[in-house]
Amino acid sequence: MESGSIGAGNQLLHLDVHVDEQEPHEGILELLSRLRPQWKTEDIQMKAFTEGITNQLMGCYVGSLQGPGSVLVRVYGRMTGLYVNRDREVEMFQVFHANGCGPQIYCSFKNGICYEFVRGEVLEDELLWQPSIYRLIAAEMGRIHAIQAECGLPAEPVLWTKMSQLLTLVQNNISDSPAKQSPVLQRDVPGFKGLSAEMESLKRHLSGIGSPVVLCHNDLLTKNIIYSHEEGMVKFIDYEYADYNYQAFDIGNHFNEFAGVNDVNYSLYPSHELQRDWLMAYLESYKRSAGREVTVTEREVTQLYVQVCKFSLASSFFWGLWAILQAHFSSIDFDFQRYATVRLNYYFEKKEEYFSLSLS
Repeated sequence: MESGSIGAGNQLLHLDVHVDEQEPHEGILELLSRLRPQWKTEDIQMKAFTEGITNQLMGCYVGSLQGPGSVLVRVYGRMTGLYVNRDREVEMFQVFHANGCGPQIYCSFKNGICYEFVRGEVLEDELLWQPSIYRLIAAEMGRIHAIQAECGLPAEPVLWTKMSQLLTLVQNNISDSPAKQSPVLQRDVPGFKGLSAEMESLKRHLSGIGSPVVLCHNDLLTKNIIYSHEEGMVKFIDYEYADYNYQAFDIGNHFNEFAGVNDVNYSLYPSHELQRDWLMAYLESYKRSAGREVTVTEREVTQLYVQVCKFSLASSFFWGLWAILQAHFSSIDFDFQRYATVRLNYYFEKKEEYFSLSLS
C-alpha cells in the first residue's frame, strides 16, 4: 500500500445502548438488532475473547466467525475513559481503515464500540521469533508509520501529554499518604515526586535524539496482531492508544511485548541480531511506503536500534504508570500491581545502560 492520507472521517453511528459488563448478552443482542437486522436471534452465536486486560471483547456471528459480516463488540473497561480519548480512538479506527490497515468501525454505544471482525488468528507469542512472521509485523508497522497527515503539518507526539495525564491521575487518585497509596508505590518504586522527576529526565534525554513523529499504534502486543496463515499477512487491531508519536517508541514498545503480559519474562526480549533484522525489514517497508529510495544502510539500522533502546525505557515507564492506575480502578481479574512493579523495575534496571548508548 502506498502512503495514504489522514482525513476527518465520517460521522459514526451512535446507539443509545449500555452493555452490562457482567451480563453482556442482552445488550449485545440489542446492538445486533440494529447492525445485523437480517440475523435471527436464535442463530446468533457469541465467542468471548479473553486476551484483553482492559476491555471485554465478544465476537458475534451466524454460521462461522471467520465468515463475512461477523461483528466484534468491545465493552470498555471501568474508568478507562479517564485516560483514553474515545473520540480520538474512533478517529484512529477510521484513519487505519481508510488506508487499508485496519477493520471498519460500525458504531459506538454508551460503553463501547462495534467493528468488523478481522479474519485470521490472534498471534501466538512464540511466533514473534519466527523471521517470516516478525518481518511481516515490521513491514506492516512501516506501512502505518508512512501514512501522512492530510494537512501536511508536523504532528506533536502524544507521549509526554499521555504520560503527564497518567502521572496526574496517580497523584489525584493514589496520593502519597500511606492510607490511600498504591501498594506498588508503598513498596517497590518511588512515590509521585520520584516518578515526576523520572518523567522529566526521560523527556530531556529522549526529546533530543531525533526520532521522527509518525502515526503509531502505541500498544502492539501479540494479542493486537491478527495473523492469516492462508493470506501470509498480519493486521493490527485495537486503536485505544493509537496517535502520533515517536517512531522509536512504537518499535521499542513492541520489543518490550516479547516479554509477555501475563507472566512477564525479560529473558524473552529480542536479541540484538533479531532486532537488527526486524529493523532492516521495517526500514525497507517504511521507505517504500513513503515513496523513497528503498536502500537501507547498516548505519541507519544502528541509529534506529539505539533510538529504539532508549524509547523502550519510555514504554516501560508509561505502562508501569498505567498499571498502577489499573490496579486501583479495574474490575478485570489481573494482577496489575505485580505488572506495574515488573515494568518499572525493568525501567530502572536498563536506564543507565540505554541512556549511555551513543547515536554516533
